[in-house]
Amino acid sequence: MNRRDFIKTSALGAAGLGLAGPGLITPALGAAKPVRLTILHTNDMHSRIDPFPVGAAQWADQGGMARRAALVARIRQEQPNVLLLDAGDIWQGTPYFNFFGGELEYKLMSQMQYDAATLGNHDFDNGLQGLEKQLPQAQFPFLIANYDFSQTPLKGRFQPYKVFVKQGVRIGVFGVGIEMAGLISDKNYGATRYLDPVAVAREQVQHLRGAEKCDLVICLSHLGYKYESGKVDDHKLAAGAPGIDLIIGGHTHTFLDAPTVVEGPQGHRTLINQVGWSGIKLGRIDYAFDRATGRKAVAAAESLSINASALG
Repeated sequence: MNRRDFIKTSALGAAGLGLAGPGLITPALGAAKPVRLTILHTNDMHSRIDPFPVGAAQWADQGGMARRAALVARIRQEQPNVLLLDAGDIWQGTPYFNFFGGELEYKLMSQMQYDAATLGNHDFDNGLQGLEKQLPQAQFPFLIANYDFSQTPLKGRFQPYKVFVKQGVRIGVFGVGIEMAGLISDKNYGATRYLDPVAVAREQVQHLRGAEKCDLVICLSHLGYKYESGKVDDHKLAAGAPGIDLIIGGHTHTFLDAPTVVEGPQGHRTLINQVGWSGIKLGRIDYAFDRATGRKAVAAAESLSINASALG
């Protein structure tokens, strides 16, 4: 499904995807002007600081963190309520990581004012000590709810979730990571314990909806988009932990032109989105909130290309 088809069937048009059901509004409804929230997101950047070379066989002249920073800055000038999030695998893939060990990636993301990120498997490539060494460079929190670091040097360094408040709208964001055994070298994650992401996500949703009174719940997931096997993925997470409004995914490098909608129990609908890899795309999803009723709707969704023309 492309962006145009998504918008036609989302809350801006007909309810073909069911996004205009109970608990959701169209931006045109409501006595007061709805609060608009813009979610920008990336995943699997893999230390791609520069654009791909102009003469590259694939993705020629695409990506680049300076271009992304300029695009994010422009959107922030246009929109008052923006969250910038990442779904993991920030590291590994270019000489920048080999030489600087992740320092540059974290510093540049901090300059872009990322609001939060989660951990991917490649973020353990320099082991727990390598991760600990670079954490001071990140002026944003890493959210991870299903990794237990209590028996490691990273005890107390991460939090499971964070609540952001934009014009009175409460947005709860939590993170889940992929199973490490068999994917990450044992010595690189040490005594870190992996917890079932679906069970943990249910707990997070209950807490964020209940005690934290969140209007929107977002999961930063590095599980992967969809597997044919029984391995936990974003689709299984959405079905098994109803109450998540948006899953920002990673790991499988899946390019989606528009979010996938998963319908769970009691009619709750979860959006899943992912924007490939190497910073070629920037995901954008806009929500509209009716402050009087607390209802919400997807106002727009798109995958923005990061290239020279995108900034024109």
